[in-house]
Amino acid sequence: MSRPNANQGAYVPAGGDRFGQQRSVFGVMPFSIKVSSRDTGGGLLVIEQHNAYQGGPPRHQHLEQDEWFYVVHGDYLVEVGGNLHRLGPGDSILAPSGVPHTWALDGAAAGRILIALQPALTMEAFFEAASKLPAMPTSDELRPLFEAHGMTIVGPPLRGG
Repeated sequence: MSRPNANQGAYVPAGGDRFGQQRSVFGVMPFSIKVSSRDTGGGLLVIEQHNAYQGGPPRHQHLEQDEWFYVVHGDYLVEVGGNLHRLGPGDSILAPSGVPHTWALDGAAAGRILIALQPALTMEAFFEAASKLPAMPTSDELRPLFEAHGMTIVGPPLRGG
């Protein structure tokens, strides 16, 4: 994958998206791309996700990507390898490839989290496809989408869905 901005950088203003788009995962979780996999030759994807409801994705594992979470605002539960962690602003955790994990917004207040995936591979396409779904699907409904992008669903979400 080529790097179109190799000599220019890729500026994204606060609250902005790399491509100036507005979209939401499953119709309920607005996200913006901060570093596109197109900028890094497929090496890295960084998104900022806003969460307003308790819940998150089903437990899953990435076959090839490490996934890093950094809480900007709010309180989150993140489970990695069966260990539950409570994260608040400034806390981060790494979910290595092949290790089951999930996360959920915890509490009544809205939250904001940065998520980095390395190598990015098809994860940007996953988020694009997920943004076309109007509501949070069940784990069984999500299974084909996850599998098409190198992930396996291994259990239910921590909350909701």
